[in-house]
Amino acid sequence: MGTGLVTAVNSNDVYSFTKPTRESITLLVGLGVEGDVHAGVTVKHRSRVAQDPTQPNLRQVHLIHRELFDEVAQEGFEVAPGQLGENVTTEGIDLLGLPTGTLLRFGEGEGECAVVEVTGLRNPCLQIDAFQQGLLKRVVGRDETGRVVRKAGVMGVVREGGTIRPGDAISVTLPPRPHVALERV
Repeated sequence: MGTGLVTAVNSNDVYSFTKPTRESITLLVGLGVEGDVHAGVTVKHRSRVAQDPTQPNLRQVHLIHRELFDEVAQEGFEVAPGQLGENVTTEGIDLLGLPTGTLLRFGEGEGECAVVEVTGLRNPCLQIDAFQQGLLKRVVGRDETGRVVRKAGVMGVVREGGTIRPGDAISVTLPPRPHVALERV
């Protein structure tokens, strides 16, 4: 399936739409990004907590492809890593085209690599328009058949802990067939 690259890592210990860029982040198995407000076994996103605080946290790590920033820049929007709330900004991987259960391995070699299992698509919310008016329509829309298309990245859970830094390689391992397309989580 190929390889990609980490271009930025971001985390925030308080609820905020954006996440400051860091030199590194540490992933904790079954929890998410160490020190990030969204880390935990059960849901931490406010809307999900309001629905059912006992739901499993399938949104421990948020990843966005840097190529999205280039796409929205053509429409006049300026977006930098962490500004859409992602923990990991990637390059060179079609995150949105991955099937559910894909494993993303960060770094090289054995033992030191963090592994994230992709659980689904981020469901963009109105906070994106509060960040930059009109941006929401650029990251969620409909295709020619009327199907909703979500472009604001993917979510995952931590299967193997470790530290991730900008410049780390990302390798992709697809799950066994039949592949299941990503849905919002």
